[in-house]
Amino acid sequence: MNRTKFKWSMRTMMVLLVLLSAGCDKLGSMGDQPAPGTGEGNTASLSGTIVMMTNRVDLIENGTMQGYADQFKKKFPEADVEFEGLTNYATDILVRLSTQDAGDILLLPVNLPADELGNFFEPLSESMSAGERFTTFATYGGKRYGLSTGTTTSGIVYNKKAFRQAGITDIPQTLDEFYAVCAKLKAAGIIPLYMNYGAAWPLREWGDGMVNYMTGNPGYTNNMMNVDNPWQIDNEWGKALGIARELINRGYVEEQLFSNNWEISKTKLATGEAGMYLQGNWTIRQVLDAGAAPEDIGFFPFPYDNGSMHYAALNPDWFIGVSKFSKNKELSMAWVEFLIKETSYTSDWGFLPADGSQETSMPQYKEFLSYQPKLVEATVQKDDFVDIANRAKMSFWSGEYIQELLAAPDLQQSFDELNAIWKEARASRQASSQP
Repeated sequence: MNRTKFKWSMRTMMVLLVLLSAGCDKLGSMGDQPAPGTGEGNTASLSGTIVMMTNRVDLIENGTMQGYADQFKKKFPEADVEFEGLTNYATDILVRLSTQDAGDILLLPVNLPADELGNFFEPLSESMSAGERFTTFATYGGKRYGLSTGTTTSGIVYNKKAFRQAGITDIPQTLDEFYAVCAKLKAAGIIPLYMNYGAAWPLREWGDGMVNYMTGNPGYTNNMMNVDNPWQIDNEWGKALGIARELINRGYVEEQLFSNNWEISKTKLATGEAGMYLQGNWTIRQVLDAGAAPEDIGFFPFPYDNGSMHYAALNPDWFIGVSKFSKNKELSMAWVEFLIKETSYTSDWGFLPADGSQETSMPQYKEFLSYQPKLVEATVQKDDFVDIANRAKMSFWSGEYIQELLAAPDLQQSFDELNAIWKEARASRQASSQP
């Protein structure tokens, strides 16, 4: 397998790891400082300018984030919030963290080991994180370092008008029925499913995203750290990627596979030129913004086999926290709490509430639940797994390796190559952990 696609993400990751190994003592000395409070008694004095790093470049460009900042300023007149967007956030933020130039507030990197959170982020108060659904995430040593910006599930986002045009009257409940729906859409001149192969990151749905819930076991990928050969044709990896490869082979996806057409694809789904996505519920808001009427967009669980019941993931979206290096931690804490709890940020962009006690009014999600999937609440990826993945130079969080697996002439051969890399990484970790 060609491993060059992993170079950039792993180079940025190694910069961070070098910093960790060289500077942990210095950084760790900062970790015992108590988190600043944001009680009613001192909020009036909060002032200054803080910077938030985000992956939502679109929300910066269209003024949405500034709108939230304007609301914040009404509460804290002497405070200003500025924003910096990173289009390749998952890798670029590691470089920014390594130079201590990551703003005051930022989204927590998904591939940062939990035991290093305290070196880069300020712990949050218990009151700020009360009610959070995902208790194993963004947490270490009894301290929480981030709030979830929302909750997502994955399934088929579809255009009802496209279904009607193709003569589809029933939502597919099995994989065979799903293929039949794709055939009808194709016969009607509609792209059955827009895979977004060229964008890479959406392909995670066909990899670690799907294998982590197909069995109902949210710890499936964590368990990979215990075996040398996790990629097999007859296990969840082979099944998930096999479906994606079958869709490509049958011509049920977009023709321009290698072009990054994420923005274009939203318009195609909104207009009915494409029939379906396999994506999270957060996509729905973006498809509506691309011109679709709310009543024309639906959502159902992906029928990944021919069984009568299917699992669906319940995942946190990005976590947001305060940088350990912020010069204005108190104001930054106030902004995090305000953005997540006092604005419409979560609901505006199609997320489900992060607070497990709250319900959503999203009609598409209610449709999704009507098919009675069994929801599998995600668990955090263990540091051992993250370490082995780093040693293997595999970025499970980018989707690029899925591109290679979908294009591979021989999937078993590609699996064998991945297994060899994984086995070597496991052995390296075991050797380094021995006294």
